[in-house]
Amino acid sequence: MFIPDSSQHDEVDSLLRNARLRDELEPLFDESIGSVDYRSMPTHRENEFLESMLEWERAPMVPISQWFDPELLLPHPDHLSQDDLSGLLCSVVEQLYQQYIVLDFTNHLDDRQLYTLIYRDILPSYEKKLAKRRSFLHWDCANIEGDPSIWLRYYASDEERDVWAGETGEPLPPREVPPHARQLPRGPM
Repeated sequence: MFIPDSSQHDEVDSLLRNARLRDELEPLFDESIGSVDYRSMPTHRENEFLESMLEWERAPMVPISQWFDPELLLPHPDHLSQDDLSGLLCSVVEQLYQQYIVLDFTNHLDDRQLYTLIYRDILPSYEKKLAKRRSFLHWDCANIEGDPSIWLRYYASDEERDVWAGETGEPLPPREVPPHARQLPRGPM
């Protein structure tokens, strides 16, 4: 009696799964899928990558506040005392971290400003809600894209400041120490 090798069976299953994933992704094919060198990875790793791509493509765009069950609804910043606000801010930052959201470049903001940013900008922001999030969503609290002056003033290294000045030809703001040192949860980039 012939007993099949389980590793061969697993490889066949992996190849069949790979074919199904490729078929499902075919209508969504773009350069990010095409840029992966499949020959350099084992089939099960390729399948993990393709599954994550398919999940991303199918994920709904919903406000971040709705990533929570129940929805994360916060009191208006103007309705909170400083003590209440500071305690609630710590809780909200931890809740965001549990959903793989980290806040970058926050030390130039006082607690009320950071809470207001979360209330006004982050929670209502529409983002992809992934069932199995594997990476962190980094929220730029210095608005580097819109106005790099805060980043340049408080966060950029000397090298980054020199590169920026060389590329833009604009004067650099003076370097300052951020006024509000805080230790927030971090996630890898």
